[in-house]
Amino acid sequence: MQEMMKIYCKENNNVVLKAIPGHFITPNSHVNYYLDMTTIKSRLSEASATAGVLARQISATTIVDTIVCIDGCEIIGAFLAEELTKAGIYSLNSHKTIYIVAPEHVNTGQLVFRENLQMMIKGKNVLLLMASATTGQTVMKAAQTLNYYGATISGISTIFSAATSSMGIPINSIFSIRDIPDYKTYDPEGCSLCRDNIPIDAFANAYGYSSIR
Repeated sequence: MQEMMKIYCKENNNVVLKAIPGHFITPNSHVNYYLDMTTIKSRLSEASATAGVLARQISATTIVDTIVCIDGCEIIGAFLAEELTKAGIYSLNSHKTIYIVAPEHVNTGQLVFRENLQMMIKGKNVLLLMASATTGQTVMKAAQTLNYYGATISGISTIFSAATSSMGIPINSIFSIRDIPDYKTYDPEGCSLCRDNIPIDAFANAYGYSSIR
């Protein structure tokens, strides 16, 4: 792995994305950067600042009853709900508040909401909050799950996204490939890094990475 670089959010320089060049295997693809969002998701000041940036992107346009958090984004989700509430975001909930929930991952990779959470999903306008959207497979899986439970996806917000939309829904992101122009994602069966015999540095997912060298 090469030296980490820091990318500062233009709207708030307290939000910092750490990008590590290398060859990484993720659950859905191979990528040439590991995007470290540990402090963004876990440090109070950064999570709050991140939520503020995301809230400004959607507060005037999006109805939010429930925030569904993927990739360990629950702390950001709580701050985001607070920011949207302060901004007067429109909610159809009878309690006039925003739910923050996270799905359970079962062994097959399927996302599940238990019975005690389903009332926060069914018939609700759901904002999907994710750490990153690269191949779009996680968005599609989440969308299928939410559709099954009777929700409507009213928006998608991410810290980093390689795409501008998924399934016709715009993706609002803080960072994009404009910030990392040489960011690449590869299908595992056709990875250019593997073809060029570039060693794998680590296995990675939204929670971190495990070095194999």
